[in-house]
Amino acid sequence: MLPPGWGLLWLGLVLGSTYVSLGSCNLASNSKDALNVLLIIVDDLRPSLGCYGDKLIRSPNIDQLASHSLLFWNAFAQQAVCAPSRVSFLTGRRPDTTRLYDFNSYWRAHAGNFSTIPQYFKENGYVTMSVGKVFHPGISSNHSDDSPYSWSVPPYHPSSEKYENTKTCRGPDGELHANLLCPVDVADVPEGTLPDKQSTEQAIRLLEKMTSSASPFFLAVGYHKPHIPFRYPKEFQKLYPLENITLAPDPQVPAGLPPVAYNPWMDIRQREDVKALNLSVPYGPIPVDFQRKIRQSYFASVSYLDTQVGRLLSSLDDLHLANNTIVAFTSDHGWALGEHGEWAKYSNFDITTRVPLMFYVPGRTAPLPEAGKKLFPYIDPFDSSELMEPGRRAEDLVELVSLFPTLAGLAGLRVPPRCPVPSFHVELCREGQSLGKHFRPHDLEEDPALHGDPRESIAYSQYPRPADSPQWNSDKPSLKDIKVMGYSIRTIDYRFTVWVGFSPHEFLANFSDVHAGELYFVDSDPLQDHNMYNDTQGEDLPRLLAP
Repeated sequence: MLPPGWGLLWLGLVLGSTYVSLGSCNLASNSKDALNVLLIIVDDLRPSLGCYGDKLIRSPNIDQLASHSLLFWNAFAQQAVCAPSRVSFLTGRRPDTTRLYDFNSYWRAHAGNFSTIPQYFKENGYVTMSVGKVFHPGISSNHSDDSPYSWSVPPYHPSSEKYENTKTCRGPDGELHANLLCPVDVADVPEGTLPDKQSTEQAIRLLEKMTSSASPFFLAVGYHKPHIPFRYPKEFQKLYPLENITLAPDPQVPAGLPPVAYNPWMDIRQREDVKALNLSVPYGPIPVDFQRKIRQSYFASVSYLDTQVGRLLSSLDDLHLANNTIVAFTSDHGWALGEHGEWAKYSNFDITTRVPLMFYVPGRTAPLPEAGKKLFPYIDPFDSSELMEPGRRAEDLVELVSLFPTLAGLAGLRVPPRCPVPSFHVELCREGQSLGKHFRPHDLEEDPALHGDPRESIAYSQYPRPADSPQWNSDKPSLKDIKVMGYSIRTIDYRFTVWVGFSPHEFLANFSDVHAGELYFVDSDPLQDHNMYNDTQGEDLPRLLAP
């Protein structure tokens, strides 16, 4: 048995990896010259964006942000489900430290009184504001979005949010249903609006108010789409004709996939239109024509999201804030669209753990906008089809737990110290590495001493299961039901996952109780379909995986 919080550290050490300090980026700061921060968090967004090489997706406004940003090509979440991921990156601690693997506990009461990113900015003189889904609502943020610790003013949630899972989707029969696929006529839905539209409007109102403030601001905006149900303005379907929609490149459940690694996407199955398909559980495939419709609606939701991000960023220009506001853009985790025969998140595969991550820093990732020039003019996705290149791109593997120290350093605040192990008693520390070295000026980029070996960059993730085989609660087991924990390491060369016994009462992982393993080599198997773990048994695994 390992002490609480040591699971991923042990896995890294046994494979010969170490944490490498990447340094920080400290700038002198006071209330007069401090940079504001706009943090945009998207729900369930995988890197299906033009700036990440997806030529089908119309995302011109996010691509435009990327063209002025430093974009991280290989960024990974620490657990592919909403509440644990958000609490992890907003506190800078891994799930084994927050002790949140489900939705049913508040870290300050359950694990430790850990500081959050907005709390740290608030304590350093910032006005901190939350719009939309930033923390996951409910028990995991104390039914208050972690107020009053994190926020200077009460968090805002759009009033139309309460209709997201109700019968507002008009089906072919003319009746209203609670469907997975839910393109709508916005004029016909309750309140005549949608949550993300309301969040954009509120965020712009707050930005307008902050133009007359003497204090810098930290504004976090959380967008719901493309989270299910796919409830979005129906005109966005026109961007993605069904005849142009392909299936996932690997739509079959891999033959060598351990049953414990598979997620049976039970939340998808609960939607009325999916229920009507009478699919077998857990592996029953979705009919091909319906797979295309799911992918169409996901992509349409992404383009709808892009318009909201575009309007928000355009307001930075209109309010003359683009030259003194850092913009960070990311997602809580990815989402499978049929890859490996899976849908939704709830796994350790790249498709569910890899996320978009980019930072715009005025004067550093892009020149300051000239007087009268706009950096973020709104682009209509219906009018634009040209792909924009990211401004700068970093290939190193990075983690969302790096968000806390990176934003602190970019804003000129002291980067919190590294956490000891364990760190339950320490209020302010971080388990992620600062990404500050990547923001150094171009003329220093060629110095190899500043970058190191990309083979040393590592991303960790984990996912809990209630049993060795898929069952009704495999996707979202409550803490008391967790019996197995899948710890995963992603390097530039491979993804290695080991599923081990786990005690939810003691928060202990037992690495001598191995239930299953997965090993995928990136170069020969980029989609992670051919599990080589059983082929390597009896070999010296650390030697086999060494760079």
